[in-house]
Amino acid sequence: MEATEKKVIEKALEGDRNAVKLLYDRYSDFLTAICSRFFPARVDQCDILQDSFVKIFSSLDRFVYKGEGSLKAWMKQITINECLKTLRNRKRSVPIVYEGELRDTEEEDDSGPPDLTDVPAGVIHRMIQELPEGYRAVFNLFALERKPHKEIARLLGISESTSASQFARAKGLLAKKIIEYSSNNKVNKKR
Repeated sequence: MEATEKKVIEKALEGDRNAVKLLYDRYSDFLTAICSRFFPARVDQCDILQDSFVKIFSSLDRFVYKGEGSLKAWMKQITINECLKTLRNRKRSVPIVYEGELRDTEEEDDSGPPDLTDVPAGVIHRMIQELPEGYRAVFNLFALERKPHKEIARLLGISESTSASQFARAKGLLAKKIIEYSSNNKVNKKR
């Protein structure tokens, strides 16, 4: 796209509808992917994306341009915050179990991380989406957003030790799913 980020922001702030549409078109797929890491249901992703864009466009005048890519990072953070807000609201109305979920799958596996060589990224993404909501939230924040457990605990309203244990359990479930996928793939290739 020939329009620079800074120019598009300036035009959007002036009320140019084409600039607003360009920003939406340019970043909606990226922000939807972020929503999908936290919420597998398309309806949830669309709702959060809409809430995110409302917040983005209503606070665009407070955005401080720091170079190419700074808008994308700012929008990403707003979207993550909207995802977390939705999780917290759900936790109030329908408890999200963080401790004690899936006790029968918590076996520690000391064999190291599974081999991801033959597992497509889309399959791994789907596996992450299949994690229980609490596990998925902690996994995304720790492994993908690089947030420390102390911050995750604050963001989700859980203890730091719960965050760490949920990450370990999520990692264990993912490892199990990856091993099963790899095993099934090898069996299907032999046929």
